Amino acid sequence: MKKIHTRLKRKFGLSTGLSHYHFFHPCTNKKNRPKTFKTEESANAWVRKYGLKKEQYYLKKVKRNKKFQVVRYNGKNKDITNKEGNS
Repeated sequence: MKKIHTRLKRKFGLSTGLSHYHFFHPCTNKKNRPKTFKTEESANAWVRKYGLKKEQYYLKKVKRNKKFQVVRYNGKNKDITNKEGNS
């Protein structure tokens, strides 16, 4: 991997003696994000593909109400039971 230029190290406040591979390499900083969908139909199709029932999830509006996120119930709602059998 190429060395990072000194100007970039100064900009990001990094020490000059280290290579900082993990800071700049794209595969090492990848964070897990919730999956979002543009339409309700695509979200419901994804849920059907993974075999979730209507009682196990709900759709939440995210990203300024432009997208939908699938949120699973975790068993705290007494009307819903999840796969582990918690009620």
